[in-house]
Amino acid sequence: MINKSISGSQGNQSKYRKQLLRLALSGIFAAAILIFTQIRFPTGIGYVNLGDGFILGASFLLGPWAFFPAAIGSALADLMAGYPVYIPATFIIKGLMGLIAGLLLRGKTVNLFRRIAACAIAELIMVVGYFSFEALPFMYGPAAAAGSLIPNLVQALAGAFIGFITFAALRTPKDRLFSES
Repeated sequence: MINKSISGSQGNQSKYRKQLLRLALSGIFAAAILIFTQIRFPTGIGYVNLGDGFILGASFLLGPWAFFPAAIGSALADLMAGYPVYIPATFIIKGLMGLIAGLLLRGKTVNLFRRIAACAIAELIMVVGYFSFEALPFMYGPAAAAGSLIPNLVQALAGAFIGFITFAALRTPKDRLFSES
């Protein structure tokens, strides 16, 4: 009876520790996404930034939990950049990027096909999401929104490239995170 209670307590402690680590990593990734979104290159309608690569990195390490740092870090970046009208759309679009990529990248081992699919689908969410938002009548309309497609595709490629770099950099921490289960 005592052994069961001790091992059960250790199991709860391990679960609590893992949740606390996930929360801390979410905060770190939200800050990284905010910072790297501030590294931007102006375009006609907005800017191209480097934050998407860190959304993908968060997805690789945190799984679906990446929704939170992706949504929060990106929305704060819009606030700091002076684009408050984009905050609700960015929260949803970037959050969905983190969620969907996180679902595809969860688990201890993730093969190349799943990594490519996660990047492609997440970046497609970004391109289609911002086009749809900017095409709304109270924004720019479809013709003007089409002007952001090429810059968003460039951002998508940069994000996927940085994402693959972060996947390689986070392989060891991800292995450690899963080995402590």
